[in-house]
Amino acid sequence: QVQLVESGGGLVQAGGSLRLSCAASTNTFSSYTMGWFRQAPGKEREFVAAISGSGGTTYDADSVKGRFTISRDNPKNTAYLQMNSLKPEDTAVYYCAASGLFVATTSKHYDYWGQGTRVTVSS
Repeated sequence: QVQLVESGGGLVQAGGSLRLSCAASTNTFSSYTMGWFRQAPGKEREFVAAISGSGGTTYDADSVKGRFTISRDNPKNTAYLQMNSLKPEDTAVYYCAASGLFVATTSKHYDYWGQGTRVTVSS
């Protein structure tokens, strides 16, 4: 079992930045692809970004390209999502997840999920 705990969410004005963190409780963190998903009120959960176990490969959703950056620090068992130039439409609960596959971009391929951290972007 892998436990994931997100942090770093909050309220920010449009154009601002936040950095989300995802701490994992596992001794094999580098073997997991880490992903970030989000779910806005009344909408389905959507893929945001993913990073391979080594950190050498990343994927971003078109909606966040150029604004969000996913990264990881394997010795610290932590993944990050740096969010810049935030927009009101980025308002959602953000979830991190872990997958045993090589860079998964759909939620069904993720085995472990955190509880989520809320991000609210005001206009």
